[in-house]
Amino acid sequence: MTSTELTDVEKKSLEEIPHPSLPEGSSIYGGTKVFPDLQAESGETYFTLVHGIAHESSVSFVAVLQATRALRKGFESAMYFYGPGSLNCLATRGFPTTGTSAFPGEHNINDQLKTFMSEGGKVFCCRFGLSLHGAREEDLIEGVIPTHPLDVQDALIYYARKGAIINSTYQL
Repeated sequence: MTSTELTDVEKKSLEEIPHPSLPEGSSIYGGTKVFPDLQAESGETYFTLVHGIAHESSVSFVAVLQATRALRKGFESAMYFYGPGSLNCLATRGFPTTGTSAFPGEHNINDQLKTFMSEGGKVFCCRFGLSLHGAREEDLIEGVIPTHPLDVQDALIYYARKGAIINSTYQL
């Protein structure tokens, strides 16, 4: 028997429930939005802290998407990457060369950060977070603002005093 031939019990298992049970494009979730689509009021700010590594989970990428959505709703929007999150800001990601994706989506965060900044968002990156992982400041995505390690707390205080909505993401 070759690896593509199925045993009787494998065939039986496959035939018990049709796969997939619905054709592609079928809706399996409702579409009702429960909360109003709120837009920023004059002077409102949205601040995101990211302490998560790209591709270790979706936390970092979702944080960038949320900050971008806040920006598009009219909020002054800024992101601060610190600790291992600093690695999300590297332009040197890629394999076998920088800018080359070794797998689909490898540059999702890079591309979304560039979009975020091109639409007016600010991105800060902790120099100490870079140093912890041997990353160089010169490898930051163009437009990312390098910051001193003591700036993490002061940025949080600064944006809190501005009345910012603060989204703090953390990944272990």
